Amino acid sequence: MTTDPFDILGLPPAFDLDPAALQRAYLRRSAALHPDHAAADPSGGPEAAALNDARAILEDPERRAEALLVRLGGPARSEDRSLPPAFLPEIMAIREEIEEDRASGDPSRMERWEDWANERRAGHIATVSRLFAEHAAAAEADQADILRRIRLELNVWRYTERLLEQLEPGGGPGL
Repeated sequence: MTTDPFDILGLPPAFDLDPAALQRAYLRRSAALHPDHAAADPSGGPEAAALNDARAILEDPERRAEALLVRLGGPARSEDRSLPPAFLPEIMAIREEIEEDRASGDPSRMERWEDWANERRAGHIATVSRLFAEHAAAAEADQADILRRIRLELNVWRYTERLLEQLEPGGGPGL
């Protein structure tokens, strides 16, 4: 059985997925697994779990980008954790500012950071979308470089997601 979420849902591998098409594909596959229709395994078994996982992956832009990158032959997160040279000092300074603002007790200062992180998330989504489009249009000789650029962007994006998780009430320590 395949673990590729695009294959599981019968969708073309693309970063820019239509949410309605994703929902239709999920419902179609889910109906086929319903006990009234699935003669082989009335419980739905591992296929239902794989279907639900595939939907969760493709609904989340970061996870969808990770899955598409690996499908296209790009490096997985575990294979390449590279970051831009100035990124870590920048993120450390930002985290210090956030801690100072958190200590102030002023909720508007924390809201400003949430807005900032959400804007960064939107920028990551736009950049990854553009890079996947470039990959699709690029000559084969240029595709590997574009996949590495996508990996780098996803590595930075992961920091933004972690920061957003930590900004949530009860989001945990580590800022």
